Amino acid sequence: MPFPKADKIWMDGELVDWDEATVHVLTPTLHYGYGVFEGIRAYPTDAGPAVFQLHPHLARLQRSARLYPPLDEAPWSLEDLTAAIEQLIRVNGHTEGCYIRPTIFLGYGEIGLNPLPSTPQTAIATWQWGAYLGEDALVNGVRVMMSSFRRIGKNTIPPAGKANGQYLNSSLAKVEAQRAGYDEAVMLSEDGFVAECTGENIFVIRDGVIRTPPLHDGPLGGITRAAVMTIARDLGFEVIETSLQRSDLYLADEIFLTGTAAELTPVREVAGYHIGPRGPVTEAVQSTFIDVVRGKVDAYRDWLHVVEL
Repeated sequence: MPFPKADKIWMDGELVDWDEATVHVLTPTLHYGYGVFEGIRAYPTDAGPAVFQLHPHLARLQRSARLYPPLDEAPWSLEDLTAAIEQLIRVNGHTEGCYIRPTIFLGYGEIGLNPLPSTPQTAIATWQWGAYLGEDALVNGVRVMMSSFRRIGKNTIPPAGKANGQYLNSSLAKVEAQRAGYDEAVMLSEDGFVAECTGENIFVIRDGVIRTPPLHDGPLGGITRAAVMTIARDLGFEVIETSLQRSDLYLADEIFLTGTAAELTPVREVAGYHIGPRGPVTEAVQSTFIDVVRGKVDAYRDWLHVVEL
């Protein structure tokens, strides 16, 4: 089902009607996946809609662009992009928050595998989007399988960036999971260690200790991942970045996934191995995270960028 439209999309400094925000069919990004993007959420707070970790997300967008020249030549600063997002939230009336998708792509004018002659363009869209894996999943958890597709290798495509084309890897794993009757898929690194899910970082809890794969095993350095690690440590939990084998998932007491879209979603089953309903550690971290993004925890208010309507 298509997601709900908003009124306007920002394209290189102009507000464009949703249905008019188009690009040419011969943009190289369509043909080769040469572009970068971010996923960001804004939440309702008492002070108005607040974007969670806005500047870290936009900074990562620019870092991703540096990995894919000439995307790094896009002329818009962090301040420009921030102002554009604020403008969109106001114009589109997102008083209760929204999902935000900025992207930098190659404009029409050149075609071929050499991207350097192309001119980068920037667009930002916002829309209303609920729980990515379903509202029920936030409490009852999801079922995940072990994908037959490995996470992209460190020397294949830079896993530190969020590039359009690299998500073909994730989409194949997602389709495999959906066709097999699962909600999500866990991908292993080229060395056989747990990397991440198709669009989420993964956390494994055993004996009260929270473990998550280190970045050298291939997961994206998730901004929600980092925030959740901070929250968990502040709650008194031990959090360790360490390589995980698939058997660590089967023997876990609790598992949860994090990401802008998925937020913090528990896992109830892995490849037929029963993990159980949302456990106490997951619930404690999840409930605090929900309070944080809604502006209810003073200690983390600097993670929120409030938009005055």
